[in-house]
Amino acid sequence: MRKHMNWMVLSGALLSGMPAAHAGNGFSVGAGTNYSAGNYGTSATTDIGSTPFAASYQAKRWTFAVTVPYVRVSGSGNVIPGTGPVDKRDLLGGGLGGLLGDGSAANADVSRTRTSAAGLGDVVASAGYGLLANDDHSAGLALTGKFKFATADARKGLGTGRNDYGLSLDGYKTWGQWTPFGGIGWTDYGSSRSIRLRSGANANAGLDYRLQSRDNVGVSYNFRQRIVAGGAAQGEITTYWSHKFSDRFRLQGEALAGMTRGSPDWGVGTSVDYAF
Repeated sequence: MRKHMNWMVLSGALLSGMPAAHAGNGFSVGAGTNYSAGNYGTSATTDIGSTPFAASYQAKRWTFAVTVPYVRVSGSGNVIPGTGPVDKRDLLGGGLGGLLGDGSAANADVSRTRTSAAGLGDVVASAGYGLLANDDHSAGLALTGKFKFATADARKGLGTGRNDYGLSLDGYKTWGQWTPFGGIGWTDYGSSRSIRLRSGANANAGLDYRLQSRDNVGVSYNFRQRIVAGGAAQGEITTYWSHKFSDRFRLQGEALAGMTRGSPDWGVGTSVDYAF
């Protein structure tokens, strides 16, 4: 991360909330691939892969972004990408719930059933406004609103079938080669008769180190409150390396370790972005 640079923590764009660097005002596009695996407290391992495509536009203090992912999931029938393990009731429009008679029995059966599906994930759009920034952009504070469109097929277990709304406050400060960053947020998760979720807080904190003019490494911790009864909070540590081939073209790699039952055990990912 260079000193003269704006960035925002866009949670969910790739593996986790990371500083997304842009050289200045204008458009940027990016793509990535991510893979994670974990048992989420169930008897089966769930493998989740995603290929997100992203675009953003920055104009002075405003940043607008949209991410469109293609998702692949194989494993426990009650683990949903981006959400984690949930208590599914009346799954598939009353299929399992109706057959088994009660929600708890249905959920137990689903957690033991291995399923596979692939398709469009949930599209996420965000709009951020820079509340504070000094002249050399070595410090900043941004307020970001995020909207998750329920475009993923809930019947396949690729999403919850409901829209989510979120708001976060993120900041950073550079001292020489070091840049600590962090943020807090709140998300109103859409709940249905089949998948019962509740709103929850999230937070992140991390540290970025500039190795040289074109390379950065860093680590971040991301936390999300428990959003389902009987479930668990999410806690993940992510390390990353970022290389800028030019002021416009950047490559980044990440590795993730889950710290709670609600998180994957591990994950890896890579992404590229290009600024116009």
